[in-house]
Amino acid sequence: MSFWEYLADRHQQLLADAYQHASAVFQCMVVATLLGVLIGVAAYRSEWAGNLATTATATVLTVPALALIGLLVPVVGLGVAPTVVALTLYGLLPVVRNAIVGLRGVDPALVDAATGIGMSRPARLLRVELPLAWPPILTGIRVSTQMLMGIAAIAAYASGPGLGNVIFRGLASLGSANALNQVLAGTLGIIMLALLFDAAYVLIGRLTIPRGIRA
Repeated sequence: MSFWEYLADRHQQLLADAYQHASAVFQCMVVATLLGVLIGVAAYRSEWAGNLATTATATVLTVPALALIGLLVPVVGLGVAPTVVALTLYGLLPVVRNAIVGLRGVDPALVDAATGIGMSRPARLLRVELPLAWPPILTGIRVSTQMLMGIAAIAAYASGPGLGNVIFRGLASLGSANALNQVLAGTLGIIMLALLFDAAYVLIGRLTIPRGIRA
């Protein structure tokens, strides 16, 4: 069976796996973004706190994905739970780092001006600092998403959702007629999802970042 015949024969299952893969990455990125920005907001004013936040989230990336998921299985079980926890942890570093860099890069004169017109600290953060820090934060989200697209495939080891199941089935049946087709279909599907997500982020950037502060 050729690759195109394989796609035509299994397209419904592949689309379902692709949807699960995209959904898992999207939901974990939402959580990672919220947590990452909160950590950045809490840490950016202090040098040691910023270094601690960056180092702690960077340490997670030194743990191999397969090992982390394997360690999570006895704690949270198989399936979606270890996938969500692992992807969220892996997605934190770029968001935290860029949130800290972005917030520290806001012109102090603008913050002083906001203070001068009577804005409270939360108001300055929400209306001045975070909007100006949004471009680097969005860049961090883009980087995290690209990483998680690949890492999510490993979640199939713990019966997680997504295109990793297609790749693992192919690897487990190397030498069979459709083994290469399965690996290729899963890999290309992940690449296409990554490109679609990145295009969406470019569009979001154009819609949410004023032309005057675009990099």
